[in-house]
Amino acid sequence: MALRRFLGFSDGELMRSDSKPCSRLMRQTAGIFTVGGGLGFWILCRLHYGPRITVPRSLRWAACGAVSVSSTTALLVRLFSPECEPQNIAAYDKGS
Repeated sequence: MALRRFLGFSDGELMRSDSKPCSRLMRQTAGIFTVGGGLGFWILCRLHYGPRITVPRSLRWAACGAVSVSSTTALLVRLFSPECEPQNIAAYDKGS
């Protein structure tokens, strides 16, 4: 699924054995960006609605931001990270 080979950025060689597996890299990236996306969209909600804000509305914005930002960054890591090339997943990724 990695686009690096399709775009010509990959030479098809294996990564070093001490690099992080793709599944762990995606999980950690998504976890970090879940918090950032939730806070970012909560701030956007506060700016958009101003004094008309309600708690359910702000929680809904924060949840949507957390889900959308974390899934988008996990997909980008999967598509563009050298650790997520097929030969590296086959060699090093035991989790999936």
